[in-house]
Amino acid sequence: MTRTAPSVHVPAAVERVLARLEKANYEAYVVGGKVRDAVLGVESRGAWDLTTSATPEEIQKLFRSSYYFNRFGTVTVRSGDEEVEVTTYRTEADYTDHRRPDHVSFTRSLREDLSRRDFTMNAMAWRPPFDVAPRPGAPAPEPGELVDPFGGQRDLEARIIRAVGEPRERFAEDALRMLRAVRFATLLGFTIDVETARGIRECAALAKTLSGERIQQEMVKMLGAPRPSVALRMLSDLGLLAVICPELEVCKTTPQDKAVAQDVFEHSLATADATPADDLPLRIAGLLHDIGKPATFADGHFHQHEFVGEAKAREILRRWRFDKETIAQVTHLIRNHMFWYQEEWTGSAVRRFVRKVGLENIPALFALRRADNIGSGARTGRMYALESLWERVQEEIRAASAFSLRDLAIDGDDVMTELGIAQGREVGRILNELFERVTEDPSLNTRESLLRLAREIGRGEKG
Repeated sequence: MTRTAPSVHVPAAVERVLARLEKANYEAYVVGGKVRDAVLGVESRGAWDLTTSATPEEIQKLFRSSYYFNRFGTVTVRSGDEEVEVTTYRTEADYTDHRRPDHVSFTRSLREDLSRRDFTMNAMAWRPPFDVAPRPGAPAPEPGELVDPFGGQRDLEARIIRAVGEPRERFAEDALRMLRAVRFATLLGFTIDVETARGIRECAALAKTLSGERIQQEMVKMLGAPRPSVALRMLSDLGLLAVICPELEVCKTTPQDKAVAQDVFEHSLATADATPADDLPLRIAGLLHDIGKPATFADGHFHQHEFVGEAKAREILRRWRFDKETIAQVTHLIRNHMFWYQEEWTGSAVRRFVRKVGLENIPALFALRRADNIGSGARTGRMYALESLWERVQEEIRAASAFSLRDLAIDGDDVMTELGIAQGREVGRILNELFERVTEDPSLNTRESLLRLAREIGRGEKG
């Protein structure tokens, strides 16, 4: 089916490539996300995806500045100062690893090429009008030609995610398409077509074949949604969550007494929703902060679930190939999220709390606890206590207290010079003792006071 599409604002480099292919009597179209977003009328990001009836050899004859080093028919063309990827119409067959086709064949049929794509909204092609510019006063040129053989425009208007052809065949070809369906539905606010959803449920086990990197990429996008709970519930309902994150799926079987959630799964989702979308480690921590509860549930309590949760979260994030820094941030927050505050805490107790958590982690930890309270439907008293501790921490920070050895007014070199000792364990012991003294009394954190105390500690005297 051919329709008239909204205008697509094509960069000059891309238009030059399309125009040269057309002039040489080859078909040439923009496909993929750029076309989908143009139909939706939203700003599009990412690379331009071009497809053509020309073979890779024919493309290279037209464009001297080009190279071709793959079996999928994609030629990279140099156009001005930019590189544009152009792919020959192709068909694919046999997906042994449920990711890449074992066999690729080139075709002259655009419809055949579009038929191998995942969803109808991504199986549309658009070409700009290459007609001669109209004379002054003549009607404006048409916005272009939209080729839509599978009803992608109709499904976009109906806000539906629908697989091209038989859903089970599409998901057997590439199992990641099942996660992509959930991601698109979440970010666009669409629903998944009934037959497509049935196909996902029947093929959900294929998600076991997905690499951690590919799962991570989709999960990061879903977690960036205003309410990631939409994606997580959908993943669970479609049977995907039990495959890619059984530790979270089992939380549905663990009850807890919360004002807004009656099981650990729903509480975890509510907590994730309450975290900021632009802080990925914090949002992951919100989702996984109680992941240790099912394994520690006994008599209505979850004894030391934060430590079990830390280990499980580390395992999940390693499985999904997250970087070491993200894993460290998330697990640190989970391990410390159960801190308990009483107004009777002394100043030194507040400082020891900051020392334990790390000054750099304080904002994120408090944000996690606030989200946890929201996810629990916490009463005003608990929120007040949290804000009271926050204010006391801020007072200590404003007072320039020492929260790590780096904050001391002297260092190891000063200790060695003052006491005439060599580098070794004794230097570390003295510095740690000085740190303890300063935690109790921040006024001692001056060079003169610390050197005096270092001499006393070195002689075994009590300050």
